[in-house]
Formats: sequence, C-alpha cells, structure tokens
Amino acid sequence: MDKDSPHNLPSPSPSPSSSSSSNHVKRLLNSDHYISPSKSLCSDRFIPCRSTSNFALFDIPSSEKDNSTAYNSLLRTALFGPNAPVTPDKRSSGNIFRYKTETRHNMHALSPFLVHDDVRPDTNYNYTPVVKPHRKVPKSPFKVLDAPALQDDFYLNLVDWSSHNVLAVGLGSCVYLWNASSSKVTRLCDLGIDDYVCSVEWAHRGTYIAVGTSKGKVKIWDASQCKTIRTMDGHRLRVGALAWSSSILSSGGRDKSIYQRDIRVKEDFISKMSGHKSEVCGLKWSYDNRELASGGNDNRLLVWNNHSTQPVLKYCEHTAAVKAIAWSPHVNGLLASGGGTADRCIRFWNTTTNSHLNCVDTGSQVCNLVWSKNVNELVSTHGYSQNQIIVWKYPSMSKVATLTGHTYRVLYLAVSPDGQTIVTGAGDETLRFWNVFPSQKSQNAETEIGAFSFGRTTIR
Repeated sequence: MDKDSPHNLPSPSPSPSSSSSSNHVKRLLNSDHYISPSKSLCSDRFIPCRSTSNFALFDIPSSEKDNSTAYNSLLRTALFGPNAPVTPDKRSSGNIFRYKTETRHNMHALSPFLVHDDVRPDTNYNYTPVVKPHRKVPKSPFKVLDAPALQDDFYLNLVDWSSHNVLAVGLGSCVYLWNASSSKVTRLCDLGIDDYVCSVEWAHRGTYIAVGTSKGKVKIWDASQCKTIRTMDGHRLRVGALAWSSSILSSGGRDKSIYQRDIRVKEDFISKMSGHKSEVCGLKWSYDNRELASGGNDNRLLVWNNHSTQPVLKYCEHTAAVKAIAWSPHVNGLLASGGGTADRCIRFWNTTTNSHLNCVDTGSQVCNLVWSKNVNELVSTHGYSQNQIIVWKYPSMSKVATLTGHTYRVLYLAVSPDGQTIVTGAGDETLRFWNVFPSQKSQNAETEIGAFSFGRTTIR
C-alpha cells in the first residue's frame, strides 16, 4: 500500500492551539453555563426591533427572515442564551427605542434649519411641504361712513387715526373727528371758503393734530379742546404731506420743499430740505425716528437723516409718482414704496445697506402702503384700474386677501391703534372699515372697533 495513503498516517496529538479553539466553540455552544473569569458578557450596541421598522421610508427592502419567528428565536439564543426572556412585540408599546410604523414625520420638518412658509426650498429636493391654511379675512367692510366732499386727489393725505382711537378726516375746508369708541362726530375746524384741507396727521402721543392747507400753512390743533396751538408758514403752495417725529413735524408741499418744524421753538421751521423736482406727496419717519423717507411727483424716493438738508439716499427706479411709503416695524431699515399709474410696482429697499431688495408689479396704481405691527404683512390700496385693497404676506409677497367695494380709486388709508382694523377712503365719498390683521398675542380677539355693528352713517 502506498505509504502516502492517509490510512497509514499516525494520529496527530492535540496541539495547544487546537485545544483552545475547541474550548472556544464549547463556550459559544454552552454560553449560559460559562462565565468569563475576567468580564461579564454584554452587548456593544442596541439592535432595534426590525419587525416594526419602516424600511420603505429609507428605500431598504425588508428581509423575510426578519419576520420569521424561528430566525428571531435563534438570533436571541445566540446573543443572550437559551434562557433569555422574550419581550412581547407590542406596536402600541411606549418603548422609546422602538421604530413605530404609525409615526411618520415630514422629512423637511426634520431639518435642523428652520424654513419659513415664505422661503421656497431647493426645487431639486423632493418633499411634500406642510401647507398652512391662509388666515380668513372678511371680504366686506363691517362699517361704512359717508364722507361728503372727500376729494379724489392722488397727492393729498386726508385720513389719519390717532393713538386715542379717533379718526381725523379732511372734508373740503373742514376737519372732522370721529371717535371710534363712541361714534361721536366733532368738527375740529373750518378753514373758510377760500381754503381747503390738503393733509392731516396726528402726533404719535397726545391729542395734537397737524393740518396742511391749500395756502401753504401748517396749523397745529389741540383736539381735546378744539383749539389752535400754532400756525406756521414756509411753503408757498399747498401742503399735501405731513409726518411727525416726536416733537418734530415735517411738511412737504407743492413747492418741492420739505420743512422741519420744532413746535417747542418760536421759529416756523428749523431747516429746509431740497431734493425733489416736483410736488412732495409722501412723507414717513422710520420707527426709530432716524430716517425720513419722502416721495414726489418726480418719481423719486429720497431718504434723509436728522441732520441733513440734502438726501443721503436717492432711489429713482419708479416710473411714476411715489406717494405710498411705509417703514417696516419688524426690520430696521426696511422700506416699501409704491408707484403711480405708469409704474404700478411695490419696491422694497434696505436703507442700511443701500440696496434694492424686491419689486412686485401689482397691476394698478399704488396709492397707499401700511405695514402691520402685529404680523409681518402689509396692505396696499390701489387706483386705476382695480380700485382694490390687497393684503400681502412678506417677504413672499403672496396675497392673503383682495378686497373690493370702493367704486373710485382708494386714495386714503389708516390703521387702528390696536393694529387690527384699517380704514380706507376714496373719491366715492365713503370711508370703509375692514378687519384685516390678527390681534397681538397679548390682546383679546374682541376689540372696541371690532365690536361695531354693520351699518352706514355719515361723518358730518
């Protein structure tokens, strides 16, 4: 027989290494009887229950073995021994480590970065956004006041609402005050047959109101006493725009000039500002009282500071008169402006960085703009040819509501002191009250102005 045959080979004696391997196998097979002298047996990771995992969420096909009771039992025995306790599979269990099939999160909502409704995400990212329902804004005014002789003149500013909830309206040669809490009407003044009211503006605090006239005068009245405090000269032509900044009153006229007036000193004005080439029809101080924005019939939007007699910023992108001006109460230096019939655009500016942020074509003449102090939204009123009121969400500039009712262009706009209600005026000689903004979180939903009943009365 061939001596290389395996039958002739001697039986090998067990080596230390083979003996060690044999012992290691025995330990695995009888792990419940073997206790390591150096350390106890423990797992180095947690393995979740895959029977209730949502593999489809991550495009991972589930294995049939995972659903096999025999496979789960064998795996449990190999890991923890044959006497390991069996945990019942309860889908309704409150185990925080279990993958719950009933819990489904929007993958976009799991992002560590907050994405607002107004920001459009990358179009290449495939997800289903959570769409919040738009706030419902009543389509009809809850109150209408007849305002005979309310002029249909784009360059005038004849309506303003005080912090004491009193509405001032310029009707012909008279100024009327309508108390929104009591509906009481008071005639403040009558300029006479040879003069008429071109602008009204309440001081931020107190009961003082400024009245600009067609003869170029600015009159200060104490509304609580119906008494004239001062009459100031300066303008050669009508005064169509007024703006208060603490004790400083700015006035803009048809003579292209802007005058700064300090009612604490005896002089009629403390400085004259020149920059417009046509009638000044819009004036607004920023909320921090550091910047004054002016708009004119020269299609220019200018920005001034407290100490300048020349504009520090000039914006000439509008192609029609700029009457509509509004500073944001939410972002410092954010300014909105609207152009007339040949322009129809609302533009946004950052006066801090001197940059043009956005432009929206509204489709019709922009007569007025006002920002909500309660939410990041603004209202625009329009003339040719829609005569509508639009509530916009900023910065997306999506339309929250479009309101109609006026039969003439909506030239006048003011906001109630609680920030919820706006009043609009038009050449159809009506004032219409609309609930457009939500209340502040600290306020009750029911307010004095919101409690008015439907109806139509006359302001004079």
